[in-house]
Amino acid sequence: MSKKTSYLLGILLTIILGTILYYFFCCSQCCDKNSHTQKQKQEPLVETSKTKKATKNAFSITDENGDLKLETANNFNFKTSEFSILQPVSSNVEENILKLKGYLIKNSLKDLEITGLYKSEEQNNSAYPNLGLARANAVKNYLVLHGVPSNQIDTFGKLNDDIVPDEANTYYGPIKFTMQTLDASDTSALKALEKSCDSIRTNPLVLHFKTGQAAINLTAEQRQKIANISHCVDKLGVKVQVVGHTDNSGDANNNVVLGKQRADFAKGYLVKNGILEQNIETSSKGPHEPIADNATEDGRAKNRRTVITIN
Repeated sequence: MSKKTSYLLGILLTIILGTILYYFFCCSQCCDKNSHTQKQKQEPLVETSKTKKATKNAFSITDENGDLKLETANNFNFKTSEFSILQPVSSNVEENILKLKGYLIKNSLKDLEITGLYKSEEQNNSAYPNLGLARANAVKNYLVLHGVPSNQIDTFGKLNDDIVPDEANTYYGPIKFTMQTLDASDTSALKALEKSCDSIRTNPLVLHFKTGQAAINLTAEQRQKIANISHCVDKLGVKVQVVGHTDNSGDANNNVVLGKQRADFAKGYLVKNGILEQNIETSSKGPHEPIADNATEDGRAKNRRTVITIN
């Protein structure tokens, strides 16, 4: 091999070796960089979970069989797991309530149905079977205090997991209104109501708790009784009778006072849960009407009771 050929071959090998080294030390880094840049560009294309917008139901009441049509963007609002109406209530809502009042007074066969909505994840801290019914009763009371006839209002509760609160845990308008026209010749609903109310008189709600107790734990059956009592008060105009009883331990006169304190505590609980104060009467029988033997602790515990019924 000549000297010139060897020289050319060396140049060729140098070029080949340089190309290989350039690929490994430069091109691979550039490719990685480009790949990384591509990934960065693609990342925004990946869908991310978006926060759902808060549900905002308008105050809307329309009578399909009449000339009533009320609507405003505002409504009754509630905090999560609460049944007390958030204040203040919009002036637009109050203006519509006055129109509703006049319409119902003028049309005695019209009936307003109020349905309170609630989510399954909410806690029911009310005395009612569900939080939606408690919210509906709170709105019903608000209407009644503004002059709307209570005997022309029915309340219901409905589970709705589609409603969404805002970031402050406020539900905007978890309330639906429906106007019904009653048939004057159909007395079946009234008879069913009277039967339900008679059942409460025969089998009243009986509570056992200590004076000063902060809360009352109710069974599902007891919650339904409170809902039925509230319905009887609204529709028939009856009064709630709350009577406190004690055992025969200690002074009889002091026990009468103790019984009244228990009755007043139960009254406060009912008022908090949507039965208007003016519809509740309290009294005490003290130790004078025992239902069990005061000679035993079990008997005395049964006698320390508060009975809630209707007149």
